[in-house]
Amino acid sequence: MNAKHILIVEDEQPIREMVAFALANAGYDVQEAADARQAQIRISERLPDLMLLDWMLPGISGIDYARRLKKDDLTRDLPIIMLTARAEEEDTVQGLESGADDYMTKPFSPRELVARIRAVLRRGGPAGEDEILRANGLSLDLASHRVSAGDTLLEMGPTEYRLLEFFMAHPERVYSRGQLLDRVWGSNVYVEERTVDVHIRRLRKALEQHGFDALVQTVRGAGYRFSTRV
Repeated sequence: MNAKHILIVEDEQPIREMVAFALANAGYDVQEAADARQAQIRISERLPDLMLLDWMLPGISGIDYARRLKKDDLTRDLPIIMLTARAEEEDTVQGLESGADDYMTKPFSPRELVARIRAVLRRGGPAGEDEILRANGLSLDLASHRVSAGDTLLEMGPTEYRLLEFFMAHPERVYSRGQLLDRVWGSNVYVEERTVDVHIRRLRKALEQHGFDALVQTVRGAGYRFSTRV
């Protein structure tokens, strides 16, 4: 199977090189660009499978460039992950509203970045038969919809499965109840935020027997996070 092609658009060379090294080690085919002009040249040569786009670029900002890409028929469906040092909630909202599929705040770990890239690429197409999410001995098979602890299959309801799949695809990031409702239940479904708490309890109960309930963590005043750093 051909490696997925990732275009890194970042004006700071040390960051660009660090990200490129991490992605190459993860098996991706990587190209780099220092600004939007160079990125357009790369795109004209070969359309990437995903773009990592820095917010603060010379000439045209990443936000404006993302909007431009989403208006072009060639790049309208190009997945974009925004990279930025801006961590305020309104900045996150602005980044996502520009058309970005995900948003990562600097500094970030290469391991988390690779996990985010895999999650965004999965949304763009059917899961492959070999796609399995893993965390500390917990496995979630995207093709068969089975969750296992070692060789033991775990039983859980469909909503708990979708919650766990979302969490494992987006590790180490805090999500509010409202964000979980939008991402797991869907923005067109009207249920109370308290519903999230009920299903979190059920998910933890399903994981508890094998000690994985501690991976689903409550962040007081903010929401929930899936983390192997217990």
